[in-house]
Parts: sequence; C-alpha cells; structure tokens
Amino acid sequence: MPQRTDDLLPIGAKDALKPGNGRAAEVLLPPKAPNLPVVVPAPRKRPPRRSVRRVLSLLLLIVAVSSIGYWWWLRSRPLLPPGIASGNGRLEADEIDIDTKYAGRILKLYADEGDMVKAGQVIAVMDTRDLEAQLKQNQELVLQYQRMLNQATANYASQQAVVKFAQQEVARSTNLVSKGFATVETLDLQTQRLNSAVATLNADQEAIGAAQHALDAATHQVEYYAVEIADNQLVAPKTGPIEYRVANVGEVLPAGGKVFTMLDASYVYMDIYLPTEEAGRVRIEADARIVLDSYRSHVIPARAVFIASQAQFTPKTVETKDERDKLMFRIRVRIDPGRLEGREAIVRSGLPGEAYVLTDPSTAWPASLTPSTPPATGAPVSQ
Repeated sequence: MPQRTDDLLPIGAKDALKPGNGRAAEVLLPPKAPNLPVVVPAPRKRPPRRSVRRVLSLLLLIVAVSSIGYWWWLRSRPLLPPGIASGNGRLEADEIDIDTKYAGRILKLYADEGDMVKAGQVIAVMDTRDLEAQLKQNQELVLQYQRMLNQATANYASQQAVVKFAQQEVARSTNLVSKGFATVETLDLQTQRLNSAVATLNADQEAIGAAQHALDAATHQVEYYAVEIADNQLVAPKTGPIEYRVANVGEVLPAGGKVFTMLDASYVYMDIYLPTEEAGRVRIEADARIVLDSYRSHVIPARAVFIASQAQFTPKTVETKDERDKLMFRIRVRIDPGRLEGREAIVRSGLPGEAYVLTDPSTAWPASLTPSTPPATGAPVSQ
C-alpha cells in the first residue's frame, strides 16, 4: 500500500496542517543536505522608465531636427524661373588608359598615383634590349648595303667610259671601212666589244637598283625597330593627373596591358537626368551652369554637349524629383576647356553637385547662377 505524503512530514508539521489551527501554517521541511548547493535565481531587473523616455525623446528630437533641416534645405535652394531645368549629378573627367602596345617587361616608372603629367611626357619605359640588338643589326646592314650601292655606282660610271670609247672606235672604223682604210673584220670586232660593254653597263645599272632596294629595306627595318622602341616608352596623351597605377616595375605584361589610368583634365563634365518634358526642350550647345555641393558660392559655366536618344532608368547614385521607376533622358554638360586651362592639377572627379540647363534660350540666368570669377589655382574648380 503506498505511503501517504503527510506521513513523511514531521510531527509538528502535521499539527500545523490541521484545520482550525490558530497559528499561521508553517511547513517544516526536512533539513537540506549540507553538501548540496542552494541555487537562488537572480531577480529580473526592469529597465527604469526614465531611460526609455530619454531614448524616445532623443529619437523624436533627431527626427524633428532632420525634418527641419530638410525643409530648410528645400527653402534655401534658389527658385528657378521657367526655362531652366536642373538635375543632380557627379562631376566626372574622361579616364584614359595608358597601355602597352607590345608584350614586354616594365623597366622604369616615372610617375605614380596623384602625379600631374603633361601631354607627351614619358611616364614608363619597357625593357627593349632585344629590340635594340635587332636595331643595331639592321643598322650594320644599312652600312653594308650602302657600300654595295657605292660600289655598283662606281662600276656603272667606269663602264660608261668603256661604252663611250667602244662607240668612238666603231664610229672611226665605220668611216675607215667606207674609204677602204680598214677591214670589215675590224669593224665587226669593235662592234662586238661595244655590245659587250653596253651589256655590262646594263648589268651595273641593275646592280645599282638591287643595292638601292636592299638599302631601302634595311633602312625601313631600322625605322621599324626605332618606332617599336619608341612605342615601348609610354607617354601621357593628355595633360592631367594620374588616377591609378595598375602595374609595377618588373612585371611582364601582354600587348595591351594596362599600366596607368589618368584623367583628361580638358574634358570635365556632369551627367544629369531629366524627364521627357524638360529633356525635349534642351538643345546641343545650350548654355548651362554647374554648382558643386562643396562650393555652393562658385558657379561654373558649361554647355550641353550630349542628349541621349533613348530614355533609361536613372542610376542609384543620381537623385531625381520623381520616382526612380520612371524613365529619364541623360544630358551631359561640359565645362569650357579654356576655363580649366592651367588648373589641370586640381581636377578630380566624384564630387556631387547640380547642373542647370537652359530649355528656353530667351530666359535670363538669375543672379544666384551668374558665373563667378575663376578661382586661383589653389582653389579647386572641379574637385
């Protein structure tokens, strides 16, 4: 028969559990074993209400300040009169890859990232020892063929004298034979000598032609290797800064291997995206203005140089007034190269800004978009 639970309690505990007992019910538990640890759960701490309120207040303050700042930014933007369209973009400069024409090993580098280079400046040299050896070989051939040509020319001049003398002998013998002072046999012999001298003269003339052709071929080979050696000197095609250095000294590159990427400081532009209604009124060479976020007080004159013939989705980096899922037309405005002359060292692409384009040629620019005086060389015009 199973034992009852209250039988396991101490005697005092049974009395305490009886109904009608005036004392508070106290359960006397059996003593715990001395070697067993007592695990007491840690009390759960509730976050103070003041901290939660402070965080919520801070978040509300941030949202309010951001809203006020955005509203102020919208109000501070100049109101454009009708006939002027605007869009956001990033200032860019044409990138030029400086590649190898032939496969080879890089021998020297004369420029690095950030260096300012001039048009025609040598910025890298490839190893051309094999080409220089072939150049010397063909230069020796040129000297050899030149000597052969000189010898053939001398032989031709000497043979001309022989032919002339033979012609004179034949003329004298012909006159003497008609008078009976010379035999026909003598005339025939002298005629034979004349014909042989003429044949030799023709051969010498052919030798001159052959020597001249050989000399020309060797000269062309010298020119070819000279051009190939010159092409292994990489030069900057335009004036501008070096943006990237891709290869290093000692690396072997294939034909067309990239060594540098530079920026064309004479072609600086900004691409903006306009809706159909505004893009349809923009014309090539339309007057434009560029204002960079970093230099809001400086207005850069520009002109529209490209209008896309097909609409496209705007890139992620470009902000538009409407939703991104609407198609827009890309418009490119370019800064006047004359304004950039002398400021090639400060050209750098990537900074955001706004471009304004005239859609109505009769519209006058507001005072806020009047071109300012070009900055000094130390103040970036396109950074």
